[in-house]
Amino acid sequence: MAADSYYTPVNLNKPERWKADIIKSVDMYNDWFMSFAPVAFRETRVKVTENVESTLKRTENLTNIKPDLLKMHPGALQTLRMSTCPPLAVDRLIGLAGVSKNLVGCMEIGEIPRRMPLAELERDLSKIGAIIEKMADPDIFVWLGRATDATETEVHRAATIVADRLCGAVANPIIRNAQEKRQLALISAWLEAREPKYTRLPEGIRFDAMPPGTYSFRLNVPVKQEGGTKNVNIPVDAVVMPHTAQNGDLPLLIEAKSAGDFTNTNKRRKEEATKVQQLRSTYNRDGKYIRFILFLCGYFDSGYLGYEAAEGIDWVWEHEVNDLAKFGI
Repeated sequence: MAADSYYTPVNLNKPERWKADIIKSVDMYNDWFMSFAPVAFRETRVKVTENVESTLKRTENLTNIKPDLLKMHPGALQTLRMSTCPPLAVDRLIGLAGVSKNLVGCMEIGEIPRRMPLAELERDLSKIGAIIEKMADPDIFVWLGRATDATETEVHRAATIVADRLCGAVANPIIRNAQEKRQLALISAWLEAREPKYTRLPEGIRFDAMPPGTYSFRLNVPVKQEGGTKNVNIPVDAVVMPHTAQNGDLPLLIEAKSAGDFTNTNKRRKEEATKVQQLRSTYNRDGKYIRFILFLCGYFDSGYLGYEAAEGIDWVWEHEVNDLAKFGI
């Protein structure tokens, strides 16, 4: 698919520049990662450690994991799975305990199945508690099996180890969230430094009713489902209505993306194509067009860029942030 005719392409039609930009983008991401990713990880680990300590306190330091506790605090299951030797994956716990897959899936997101019979629920929760108590790691929870209670130092040390396990399992999302926050802050600073300046959009205004010169982050854009009559919301990272917008014009939609390796970007490249197809089929009519671009930092190779370009999706490199102006904002 060729680039849409309602704007001049900025990067998608310039493959001779891609290699140099890829190198700059990788360097920029690596510089950020070395400086700030450890901080983001540590801050998250502190919060997770506090949550682990709370779970240990509720379970009497892993000696009393009862169904009533798990009903009240189902989200504690993630901590409990990381407290065993070896740490238990979701499917392994289901198999060992012989419990409902739906139950464990709900507990992983902090819920209890609403329609599960009470007797069955309590039976399965008892099985889960028994497996956790039996497999609790004695090298971490050194007080298990001895006559004396755990000391405050021992509990804190154990909580830190479990928190490391939990953070290790979600390290990529932690880094990705920190990077997205930084990217959106950069877009905000760039918009508010423009002349005339952009301002944040007040709450409760639809994306297609934004006043000129406003922007918003994480705004829902309704699209029609393919073959369906109902609308679904697509969350968009940044939405900008140019100062020059006329009545009925649509804002520029920006998806902020970062990546620490080339593999994951190529696995996820179809996401943007699907999203932009839904947007175009919903809004491209009567001489009006939706504009959707990517804001990239990190490991995006020529294969990824070529795929997006073939879908008519353009992009701005973070190290060339001023290219945003070429999209009329």
